[in-house]
Amino acid sequence: MSDLKVSEATTTTRPRHLLVTGGARSGKSSYAESLIERSGLSKVYIATGQAFDAEMRQRIERHQRDRGDGWTTIEEPIALSDVLLREARPDRAVLVDCLTLWLSNLMLEDRDTSDAAAQLGASLGFLRGPVVFVTNEVGQGIVPENPLARRFRDEAGRLNQHMASLCDRVVLVAAGQPVQIKPSLHPEIRL
Repeated sequence: MSDLKVSEATTTTRPRHLLVTGGARSGKSSYAESLIERSGLSKVYIATGQAFDAEMRQRIERHQRDRGDGWTTIEEPIALSDVLLREARPDRAVLVDCLTLWLSNLMLEDRDTSDAAAQLGASLGFLRGPVVFVTNEVGQGIVPENPLARRFRDEAGRLNQHMASLCDRVVLVAAGQPVQIKPSLHPEIRL
């Protein structure tokens, strides 16, 4: 997408960042990858998932095969802000897949998720190249039955709101169809 291309005329301004959200198997990762592919910039993939079991290893391998060649992949389950500050440059488009796996990694290590989200948000203003963040919408179903799942749902909702407020654009992907939700395509509604 031309929105991600950083031309010589725009390198002195802050790069654009995009949040792509949606449900499981909605097509959000494929859409985010296509944005990076079309940018014409070098492609960096920051993977936050960890292969704790055989099923997750298979998922990671499938993502790698689907992505194809030409990507620099960096696996980082926790120190996302540090990696972004190091890797985001004007000649690169960075894809972070995904924020909800990153959040679960933080929770598994009993880290302060609010502090980590604030640090990630603060780092956006210092990134020198465009970043596409992928995240999951997890709060649209039933209320989970256990406290940990409810906490994860709530933390993910807060993280998504925080990142959406800071990113230049937000796209919701449903059934493989991207819908831009920020900036709004419709005028503000007032009563």
